[in-house]
Order: sequence, then C-alpha cells, then structure tokens
Amino acid sequence: MLCFTEHKPLFDKILIANRGEIACRVMRTAKKLGIRTVAVFSEADKDAQHVKLADEAYLIGPAASSQSYLDGSKILAVAKASGAQAIHPGYGFLSENADFADATLKEGIVFIGPPGQAMRSMGSKSESKNIMQAANVPVVPGYHGTNQDPAFLKSEAAKIGYPVLIKAIKGGGGKGMRIVNNPEEFDQMLESSKRESMKSFGDDHVLIEKYLVRPRHVEVQVFADTHGNAVHLFERDCSVQRRHQKVIEEAPAPGLSEAIRNELGTKAVAAAKAVGYVNAGTVEFIMDNVDKKFYFMEMNTRLQVEHPVTEMVTGTDLVQWQLEVAAGNILPKKQDELTLDGHAFEARVYAENPYTGFLPDTGVLSHITPPAVSSSVRLETGFEQGDAVSVHYDPMIAKLVVKGRDRDEALRVLRRSLAEYQIAGLNTNISFLQTLASHPEFIKGEVETGFIK
Repeated sequence: MLCFTEHKPLFDKILIANRGEIACRVMRTAKKLGIRTVAVFSEADKDAQHVKLADEAYLIGPAASSQSYLDGSKILAVAKASGAQAIHPGYGFLSENADFADATLKEGIVFIGPPGQAMRSMGSKSESKNIMQAANVPVVPGYHGTNQDPAFLKSEAAKIGYPVLIKAIKGGGGKGMRIVNNPEEFDQMLESSKRESMKSFGDDHVLIEKYLVRPRHVEVQVFADTHGNAVHLFERDCSVQRRHQKVIEEAPAPGLSEAIRNELGTKAVAAAKAVGYVNAGTVEFIMDNVDKKFYFMEMNTRLQVEHPVTEMVTGTDLVQWQLEVAAGNILPKKQDELTLDGHAFEARVYAENPYTGFLPDTGVLSHITPPAVSSSVRLETGFEQGDAVSVHYDPMIAKLVVKGRDRDEALRVLRRSLAEYQIAGLNTNISFLQTLASHPEFIKGEVETGFIK
C-alpha cells in the first residue's frame, strides 16, 4: 500500500480564473514547475499580459465582471473544454465563493483553495466569532445578543469597559456606528444609532463592542494540508490604509515581542484547525497598540494580495505550496522549519490621484521605467508599457516588494526603488508612496489604521 507521505505528482494543466498581476504571478510558478496554464479573459482584456503569458487563452465574455470573471459556469466550461485538472481562483472575483468551489469539485476538477464549508463558516461574522470563541481564540469583547433593552445594553457596555462602539447589526459604511466614551453619553448615542440604523437598513438592532482607540491591523498567514497539518508563516502589518484599503504592507509587524508573535501564530493556527481549513488562508486580527492585546476580526479564505512580503521573509513560494497541498501532498515545511529572515515591504502602485481623494484614473501607460529588479526587489504587475488601465477593473498597476536585513534597510530599498519608478500617461500614487515611506512616524514603525487622513 502507498504511504500517504509519498509525493503525489502535481497537475499537468491548471486554469487561472483571474486577470492582472495575480494571474501572471500564478503562471510564473506553474511554468517553473512545468505545469501548463489556461487563461480566461474578457473582451476588455484581449491584449492583457496574462493572456500572452498563458499556454492557452479563452474569451469568456464582455468587459463587465458579472458576465466574465464572475461567471462560474463559463469558467467551468472552459476548464472542461481545455482539460484543466485544477482551477486557481487568485484573489477577488470567485476566490471566496463557496458555491463555485463546490461546483468545481462536482465537475471532478480540483479547487486550489479551501473547502466550501470552511469558506461559509468564515464568511459569516457571527458564526466565525462563535467558532473562534469555542476554539479559545480571542474576539473583541462585546454583546451580540437579541436583548435590545436600553438599560440592559448600558449594563453590557459597563461590563465591556469604555470606550465602546455601538454598531448596527445590519451595518455597513459606518452607518449607525457611534463611539461612546463614557456612561453619560450612552443613552443619547444609542438612540441616535438606532434611529440611523432604522433609516438605513430598516432594522434598529445594534451590537456593542470594545472600541480600540489605537488599532493596528495585524494578520497571520496560515497554511493547512489534507493530512491534518497546519502551520503559520508569521504575521504582516497592514495598518497603512486609505479608504479601508491597504496601501503599504510589511512583514514582520514592527515592535512585537517574540511572546506576542508566537501567541498570534498559535491562535491563528487554532482558528484554521477549528474550521477544518485547507490551503492558504489569512487570519486577521485587530491589535490594541496600547496594551498589545489582539482580537480575531475575520479570516480571508484565499491567497492575499500581500502574500509576497511573507514569501520574502520566509524564503517560500506560497503558490507552489498551494499547488502541493491541492495535489494532496503534505505541507512543504513543518512549523519548526519556518524561520523569519529580514524585513519586507509591499507598496501598491495604483492608477489614482492621491490629491483628489484617491480618485481612480484610467488611460494608456505611455511610458514605464521600472525600478531595478534583484533578489531584494520584486515587481508584480500585469501591465507593460503601452497597455491601458481600464475603467472596468481595480486600478492597481503593480506591487513593489522589497527586502532588507532589517526594517531600516528594507525602508531604504523601498525609498530608492520608488525614486527609480516612473510611469507616464496617467496619474499614479507613486509620489504619495514616497511621502509615506519618508514619514517620521512610518520610519519609527508607529502607525495605526488611522495614519492616512
């Protein structure tokens, strides 16, 4: 009988159900491993880089994502017609769609990602919090129950400890959200929150959570195989955000003690195991920068945009890990074989104008002078000079990823590479990224999620 640890062969051919830099990134590893690649593209992307890089490419519909990259049945039809044995969903689009993951398996095709059930469990905010509490993973202290009596809610707020945040259960976009600093403000804030929630969502049910005054966004890369093994590949700090989107990410997170780093990793692995997780995932925590306590926020059930910073400091190829796990092999490394080496940053280069509220821009990339690429500088992009950034998709042009022996050196490499990077033809955020990378607070590593105002 075959021993389960015997290495199973990887796929002969995979379909990448995505576009842009992530499709190009997956193809690069596939090529390195001798795996043939199938691209799908919309009418707007017929001349795109991912189409040119693939061994085969199929048109799946018009520019609108809903009729192309989000149409699972078209993508599955191409996978079957091309003889692809597995589908890599990238990030965004169908990557966290549990129904698509299930439909892929039903067709006898491997989904390079977690099982649909793990996605569903983590996709529900309330269910995921319950699962985490049962697994001893800390969640933000709060009351999420059905009792909406004002006096009762006030007593819960006192238990949680001020300041607290009142949030609409159906909430989104900050509607119905109120920060309450002391008991005297509570009744008035509750009333105005309920009023706004009713107006916005037709439901005035609220929940109450601890409000973190100086929050940091720290996330842990986890990986699990189908043989019961799970590891973490340390953490990333993604606190520098604009419009709740990450701009600069780094690994490891600055200013964490070894004890906190180990605890974060241990809790993230417990979170993955609690939902029967398989493949690459990211457990997001919100950390109080004052007392360094951290709380589970959510789990992203896919490869993250910022995975290269983790690759840089762990010496791994996470797409290769994904392919190994999807083929049924054990994880390439055990926890005690994973070590941190140096420091890495990723800066996201967007077609946008930072001086008009980060409005996206479109147009032809008439001139590109990229920074010099080396073992310490990576450029992940889906564009070449002469390509157009269209209105239909995310305005990210590239990800500049750099590494140094420590944080100071990595920052110097980042600043030098940004100074070398030139793009003409449309507005970009390169000068804004240079300002950020030279900011005294950022240099000190003293950043929180409210850093960009």
